[in-house]
Amino acid sequence: MGGEMKPMKTNDQLEPTVFVIFGGAGDLTWRKLVPALFDLSQDRSLPAEFAIIAVDRIKLGDDALRRRLHDGVNQFSRFGKAKTAAWNQFAKHIHYQQGDFKKPATYAALGKQCAKLEKAWGTKAHRIFYMATPPSMFGEIPKYLGKAGLSRDREFARIVIEKPIGYDLESARALNAILAASFDESQIFRIDHYLGKETVQNILAFRFANPLFEPMWNRRYIDYVTITVAETVGVEHRGGYYDHAGALRDMVQNHLMQLLCLVAMEPMVSFEADEIRNKKVDVLHAARPISRDAVPQSAVRGQYGSGNIAGKKTPGYREEKGVAPDSKTETFAALKLFLDNWRWQDVPFYLRTGKRLPQQASEISIQFRAVPHRSFPPEASLGWQPSRLVLSIQPDEGIVLGFQAKYPGPKMQLRPVDMRFSYRESFDAPSPDAYETLLWDVMKKDATLFMRADQVEAAWELLMPVLEAWQATAPSDFPNYAAGSWGPENVQELLSPGHRWPLPTELVLADKKRGKNS
Repeated sequence: MGGEMKPMKTNDQLEPTVFVIFGGAGDLTWRKLVPALFDLSQDRSLPAEFAIIAVDRIKLGDDALRRRLHDGVNQFSRFGKAKTAAWNQFAKHIHYQQGDFKKPATYAALGKQCAKLEKAWGTKAHRIFYMATPPSMFGEIPKYLGKAGLSRDREFARIVIEKPIGYDLESARALNAILAASFDESQIFRIDHYLGKETVQNILAFRFANPLFEPMWNRRYIDYVTITVAETVGVEHRGGYYDHAGALRDMVQNHLMQLLCLVAMEPMVSFEADEIRNKKVDVLHAARPISRDAVPQSAVRGQYGSGNIAGKKTPGYREEKGVAPDSKTETFAALKLFLDNWRWQDVPFYLRTGKRLPQQASEISIQFRAVPHRSFPPEASLGWQPSRLVLSIQPDEGIVLGFQAKYPGPKMQLRPVDMRFSYRESFDAPSPDAYETLLWDVMKKDATLFMRADQVEAAWELLMPVLEAWQATAPSDFPNYAAGSWGPENVQELLSPGHRWPLPTELVLADKKRGKNS
């Protein structure tokens, strides 16, 4: 670990901060949190006085932990392998504390360590408590922090909680009550890494910073909206967790609902965190309730069997490690939702997510209504498609607008063409990792991109009839889609006449390059 020691890049305007990571020896810390904090340090986005205290149960010294985290940074930092001097300067801020999450002594020692750092710095520090632990600890750690007095200072103490926020509406309310007993709502940061992605945040900029599309962002011009989060991966090492969750809990209740809120929300008066969060909650309150009887017409579930992805044979879900051989858990979920308000009345919002699908893609597709009258001759309209706007979140961040144009030649012939904006091509600066954005916001105490308790509970309330109906009636046809396909066949039945699930933009553009008409 040789090399010249240079001063670490820091932001002197940020106040001293202590990051306490419960589960500091775990995978999330290694893969996401510390690489994100290291990258922030390289961008001059950490305070001059900061410390990372990793708390976990296993016996581990500072040096051993630093070696492990160094490996994670080398693999997952967006800057690539860390330079020796940069890592050495960063690593000296990392400390390990062994302790049981359910013993008061752990929190007493933590309080002493924070006080010791503050004394050395000569000033009060912000204390961020991050629960990078199994969900079973989410309801325990806040209680002990409260009893130890570590949550008392509303200005300087805050807590970060990962999903899942509960298992259903009842458990989400119970967890929110536990958090509220020790922390004020302003101190609670419920993190959803999807909201840290540049294109997700750009939905607000696209809609409200430009006068072009917002006047058309309503039922008069928009026919329907599809939101797709497709994954090619299976459950990987999460089989034990996933088999008790499923796609509806794991993805729809949080990620897809967040995207729905950003697409459908009303314009905000200001960029204040609570103003934006109020508008998002309004969307969920406007969602038409799904009755238990209407679930078959409003929701479709699926589970993947064996198949092929990219020419590779892929096992079925029930063959995955940690999954019951007769599992009834859905790996695919699709919903048809309506929002009962002036802007969106009778416009269907189709949401779908699934594992082992043919293409990784996270996209929002806005399908505009067709022109009321086609004045062109029939031969001009071959391949006619209504205009469509696609907000692509993954894998290639960007925006694509499809519309009609005249094909070169003496005849009047129309063909669909695309106007495309790509983040990668338009900006020299690489997009920061979502966790960088969100951790920076936690430091600044900016809750704009974080879920509030009422939003979490409203999302659960909307989905509970679907969960209850699916629990009451076991699926008889699982597995009902092959790995490498676009889900179960009956997902088409959710669509109104004339509507369709769009292919991901990447596939459409590839087809067009090959001369095909998508």
